[in-house]
Amino acid sequence: MAGQYSQPHTVAWASTIQAYDGFLFVTPEYNHAPPAVLKNALDLLFAEWNDKAATFVSYGFDGGIRAVEQLRQICGELKLADVRASLALRFGTDFEGYATFNPAAEREADLARALDDLEQWAQALRPIRHPELIA
Repeated sequence: MAGQYSQPHTVAWASTIQAYDGFLFVTPEYNHAPPAVLKNALDLLFAEWNDKAATFVSYGFDGGIRAVEQLRQICGELKLADVRASLALRFGTDFEGYATFNPAAEREADLARALDDLEQWAQALRPIRHPELIA
Protein backbone atom coordinates (compact mmCIF):
# COMPACT_ATOMS: atom_id res chain seq x y z
CA MET A 1 0.00 0.00 0.00
CA ALA A 2 3.02 2.30 -0.07
CA GLY A 3 2.18 5.54 -1.76
CA GLN A 4 -1.57 4.80 -1.92
CA TYR A 5 -2.64 7.43 0.55
CA SER A 6 -5.69 9.66 0.19
CA GLN A 7 -4.92 12.32 2.80
CA PRO A 8 -2.44 15.08 1.90
CA HIS A 9 -0.79 14.98 5.35
CA THR A 10 -0.14 11.24 4.96
CA VAL A 11 1.30 11.71 1.46
CA ALA A 12 3.64 14.39 2.82
CA TRP A 13 4.66 12.23 5.81
CA ALA A 14 5.32 9.22 3.56
CA SER A 15 7.45 11.32 1.24
CA THR A 16 9.50 12.63 4.16
CA ILE A 17 10.13 9.19 5.64
CA GLN A 18 10.88 7.62 2.25
CA ALA A 19 13.73 10.10 1.73
CA TYR A 20 15.81 8.89 4.70
CA ASP A 21 17.91 5.79 5.39
CA GLY A 22 17.92 6.01 9.19
CA PHE A 23 16.20 7.67 12.10
CA LEU A 24 17.08 8.98 15.53
CA PHE A 25 13.95 8.97 17.66
CA VAL A 26 13.95 11.27 20.69
CA THR A 27 11.27 10.26 23.15
CA PRO A 28 10.16 10.74 26.71
CA GLU A 29 8.69 7.90 28.71
CA TYR A 30 5.01 8.44 29.33
CA ASN A 31 3.22 5.85 31.50
CA HIS A 32 6.06 3.36 30.82
CA ALA A 33 5.62 3.81 27.05
CA PRO A 34 6.41 6.18 24.20
CA PRO A 35 3.91 9.01 23.76
CA ALA A 36 0.84 8.34 21.63
CA VAL A 37 1.82 10.93 19.04
CA LEU A 38 5.05 9.05 18.26
CA LYS A 39 3.25 5.69 18.10
CA ASN A 40 0.67 7.22 15.74
CA ALA A 41 3.40 8.69 13.50
CA LEU A 42 5.00 5.25 13.23
CA ASP A 43 1.72 3.41 12.65
CA LEU A 44 0.57 5.75 9.90
CA LEU A 45 3.03 4.17 7.44
CA PHE A 46 4.54 0.76 6.82
CA ALA A 47 6.53 0.26 3.62
CA GLU A 48 8.31 3.60 3.97
CA TRP A 49 9.93 2.38 7.22
CA ASN A 50 11.04 -1.00 5.85
CA ASP A 51 14.72 -1.96 5.78
CA LYS A 52 15.95 1.24 7.39
CA ALA A 53 17.78 1.78 10.69
CA ALA A 54 16.76 3.46 13.93
CA THR A 55 18.25 4.39 17.28
CA PHE A 56 16.87 6.20 20.28
CA VAL A 57 17.49 9.02 22.71
CA SER A 58 15.09 8.67 25.60
CA TYR A 59 14.55 10.60 28.80
CA GLY A 60 12.66 10.23 32.03
CA PHE A 61 13.15 9.29 35.66
CA ASP A 62 14.58 5.92 34.61
CA GLY A 63 16.04 7.25 31.37
CA GLY A 64 12.98 6.39 29.30
CA ILE A 65 14.19 2.83 28.87
CA ARG A 66 10.73 1.25 29.00
CA ALA A 67 9.57 3.50 26.17
CA VAL A 68 12.55 2.35 24.10
CA GLU A 69 11.80 -1.31 24.88
CA GLN A 70 8.35 -0.86 23.36
CA LEU A 71 9.69 1.15 20.43
CA ARG A 72 12.11 -1.67 19.59
CA GLN A 73 9.17 -4.07 19.32
CA ILE A 74 7.21 -1.63 17.18
CA CYS A 75 10.22 -1.11 14.91
CA GLY A 76 10.52 -4.87 14.43
CA GLU A 77 6.94 -5.01 13.14
CA LEU A 78 7.71 -2.17 10.72
CA LYS A 79 10.84 -3.95 9.42
CA LEU A 80 12.82 -1.03 10.86
CA ALA A 81 16.15 -2.31 12.24
CA ASP A 82 16.91 -0.90 15.67
CA VAL A 83 20.58 -0.64 16.55
CA ARG A 84 21.67 -1.76 20.00
CA ALA A 85 23.38 1.48 21.06
CA SER A 86 21.10 4.23 22.32
CA LEU A 87 21.16 7.08 24.83
CA ALA A 88 19.08 7.17 28.02
CA LEU A 89 18.94 10.49 29.86
CA ARG A 90 17.83 10.46 33.49
CA PHE A 91 16.14 13.39 35.16
CA GLY A 92 18.19 12.86 38.34
CA THR A 93 21.62 12.95 36.67
CA ASP A 94 21.25 14.66 33.29
CA PHE A 95 18.87 17.49 34.21
CA GLU A 96 19.65 20.04 36.93
CA GLY A 97 16.69 20.34 39.25
CA TYR A 98 14.88 17.84 37.01
CA ALA A 99 14.35 20.63 34.46
CA THR A 100 17.53 22.13 32.97
CA PHE A 101 19.33 19.87 30.51
CA ASN A 102 22.91 19.33 31.70
CA PRO A 103 24.01 15.84 30.65
CA ALA A 104 26.77 13.90 32.33
CA ALA A 105 30.07 14.04 30.41
CA GLU A 106 29.93 10.37 29.35
CA ARG A 107 26.65 10.96 27.48
CA GLU A 108 28.59 12.49 24.59
CA ALA A 109 30.40 9.19 23.99
CA ASP A 110 27.11 7.28 24.31
CA LEU A 111 25.49 9.50 21.69
CA ALA A 112 28.50 9.23 19.36
CA ARG A 113 28.38 5.42 19.59
CA ALA A 114 24.64 5.38 18.86
CA LEU A 115 25.02 7.70 15.86
CA ASP A 116 27.99 5.72 14.50
CA ASP A 117 26.01 2.49 14.76
CA LEU A 118 22.99 4.13 13.15
CA GLU A 119 25.06 5.33 10.20
CA GLN A 120 26.68 1.91 9.71
CA TRP A 121 23.36 0.07 9.77
CA ALA A 122 21.67 2.63 7.51
CA GLN A 123 24.45 2.21 4.94
CA ALA A 124 24.38 -1.59 5.25
CA LEU A 125 20.61 -1.74 4.68
CA ARG A 126 20.54 0.65 1.73
CA PRO A 127 21.32 -2.02 -0.91
CA ILE A 128 18.33 -4.06 0.32
CA ARG A 129 16.06 -1.16 -0.64
CA HIS A 130 18.07 -0.33 -3.75
CA PRO A 131 19.39 -3.55 -5.31
CA GLU A 132 20.48 -1.56 -8.36
CA LEU A 133 23.30 -0.14 -6.21
CA ILE A 134 24.93 -3.55 -5.83
CA ALA A 135 27.86 -3.82 -8.23
